[in-house]
Amino acid sequence: MAQTNGNTLRLWLQDRFLRGLIWALMRLPYRWRVPLCGAAVTHLVAPVAGYRKRIRENLAYVLPELAPVEVERIVRAVPDNVGRTIIEIYSGAEFAAHAMRHPLTGGGVAALEAAHQAGQPVILVTGHFGNYDASRAALVGRGYRVGSLYMPMTNPYFNAHYEAAIAAIGKPMFPRGKAGLGAMVRHLRSGGMVGMVVDQNMNHGAPLKFFGKTALTALSAAELALKYNALLVPTYGIRSEDGLSFTIVVEPPVPQGTPEAMTQALNDSLEVLARQHLDQWFWIHRRWKGGQRFDGAAGSASE
Repeated sequence: MAQTNGNTLRLWLQDRFLRGLIWALMRLPYRWRVPLCGAAVTHLVAPVAGYRKRIRENLAYVLPELAPVEVERIVRAVPDNVGRTIIEIYSGAEFAAHAMRHPLTGGGVAALEAAHQAGQPVILVTGHFGNYDASRAALVGRGYRVGSLYMPMTNPYFNAHYEAAIAAIGKPMFPRGKAGLGAMVRHLRSGGMVGMVVDQNMNHGAPLKFFGKTALTALSAAELALKYNALLVPTYGIRSEDGLSFTIVVEPPVPQGTPEAMTQALNDSLEVLARQHLDQWFWIHRRWKGGQRFDGAAGSASE
C-alpha cells in the first residue's frame, strides 16, 4: 500500500508541475510559448523523467553506427520537439488555426479529397513524429470529419485535462476500449475519418519490423480498413526548421493486402521519415520492448 501511495503522490506531483508549467506558458504569445516549452522539457523534464537515458538506449539498439555527437544532438532535440508538441496541443484553437495555414502535400491528397466527397471511410495513420496532431488539425479545419482514437495517459491526473486539450482541436474522440471502439465504428460507417497512431509497443501486437528490429505492432488500423472498406492513409506533420511551421504530408493509400503486410507498410512509411528527421521521432518511447525476444530467438539474423 505504501508503494501504491508513493506512486500516487509521484503522479500527482508530476501533474501539478505540468499544470503549472502549461498555465504559465499559456499566458505568453504563441510564438514564445512553443519554444519555451521545448526548452523546459529539454532542461527540466527530460533529466528527471529519464528521457535522455532512454533515447540513448533506443539509438544504441537500432542505430549503433551513429556518431556520438549526433546521438547527443538527438538527445537534446527530441525532448524539445516533445515539449513544443505538448504546448501546441494545449493551445487548442490557436494551434488549429496555425496548422490550417499550411497546405496539404503528398501523393495522397487527391485520394483523400475524393473519399471525403464520396463519403468513403478513411483510417488516417500517423506516428509520434513531428507534431502528430498537426495533420488532424489541418484536415478538421478544412471540413474533413476526422475523429481520433487515443490511448489515455497512464497518469490519471494529467489525463483529465489532456483529453480536454486534444478534444478542443477536433471531435469526436474515441478512447481505446470497448465503448470507444463502438463509437468509432459508427463514425466510420457514416463515412467519417479516424486518426490513429500505431508506433507504440503493443504486448499482443504482431512482431513486425521497425528500424530493422522487431516491434510489436497493433494490426487494428489495417483490420478496420479491410472490414469497412476504408482507405488506409499515412499522414504526418513534419516540423520545419523554424520550430513553429509544418509540412503536412498525406501519402497515397496503402494497397489492400493482409493486415500484417499493410501494417508493415505503415511502419516502413514512418521509418523513412524518421530516418530523414531523426530528431523528430519520439525516441522516449519503449518501442521495441517485448519485440526483443523475437530478435533474440533469431540470433543475429536481425542484425
